[in-house]
Amino acid sequence: MFTIHPGSNKMCQDLKQKFWWTRMKREIAKYVSECNMCQRIKSYHLKPAGMLQPLTIPAWKWEDVHMDFIVRLPRTQKGYDSICVIIDRLTKTAHFLPVKTHYTAAAYAKLYMSRIVSLHGVPQTITLDRGSLFVSHFWEQLQGERVTFGPDIVTQAEEQVKFIHKNLKRAQSRQKSYSDRRRRPLVFEEGDHVYLRVSPMKGVHRFGVKGKLAPRYVGPFKITKRCGPVAYRLELPPHLAAVHDVFHVSQLKKCLRVPEEAVDKSQIQVKPDLTYEEHPIKILDQKQRSTRRRTINFYKVQWSNHSEEEATWKQEEYLQTKYPGFLPSTSNKYVIAVIISDSI
Repeated sequence: MFTIHPGSNKMCQDLKQKFWWTRMKREIAKYVSECNMCQRIKSYHLKPAGMLQPLTIPAWKWEDVHMDFIVRLPRTQKGYDSICVIIDRLTKTAHFLPVKTHYTAAAYAKLYMSRIVSLHGVPQTITLDRGSLFVSHFWEQLQGERVTFGPDIVTQAEEQVKFIHKNLKRAQSRQKSYSDRRRRPLVFEEGDHVYLRVSPMKGVHRFGVKGKLAPRYVGPFKITKRCGPVAYRLELPPHLAAVHDVFHVSQLKKCLRVPEEAVDKSQIQVKPDLTYEEHPIKILDQKQRSTRRRTINFYKVQWSNHSEEEATWKQEEYLQTKYPGFLPSTSNKYVIAVIISDSI
């Protein structure tokens, strides 16, 4: 029977008007929760997944820096239309460098060496939201650069660094406790299937999903590797090869049931009462159950318009009565038995 399911309770009330079976409400709730279309369309009314993972506190100033860009500003007379912001993660000291939108990684590296490395040395880590290709080219230009400082400067700064390090650790711990109140832990295992959340803009440009009624999630995709406490690598299809395959856990939603091959709805002949006939198409397994008087044969049958997971067990008498000719004829069994007895 075909029916819409705006919710398990409403669907149960609609079906109760004509049908009833044991554990009806429980099975309907399970069916609605595992619906592939519902999992992709419906919003997720839960706290964001993934606890806050703070960055490690730097041991020395200008060893760990953060880079960000302010873009789409009015163009100056010299052609600058953006600002490159470079912040020391320990002391929070910042440099604001005028740049142009068309600058490459090599141009940024050259600017960084002339304005930052000459004053503070080469950093050990750089945090920025650019792609991995930009970061790799940027680091290639910085390799081999070193700047040393005198012992007086180092001794004078050690006490200041210890004080800053202690306060940063306290502030970081307090901020994590505030953030985790609005989050929930979520862990997946390798081999699980998950849906990937897409925003309206990224859904159009990266995943080919567009329209007012576009799904909120795409997939499901298989998890191939856990890359960290809150990051997972997904097995994406070939048409998404240009998309980076590592995602934060807050972008993922567990797939309750991996969808099987879709049934061709055009081949289903629906009756006026919104029902359709089913017939057995294949026997998957066979077993026997012995009683005091006889032995009963059971067959696991796959039905039309259903997958193998939805196969059911039926008695031999039921199949012979309702679907004659589907099971092997009993005469073949007797012939095989006679041949075996003669050979013995």
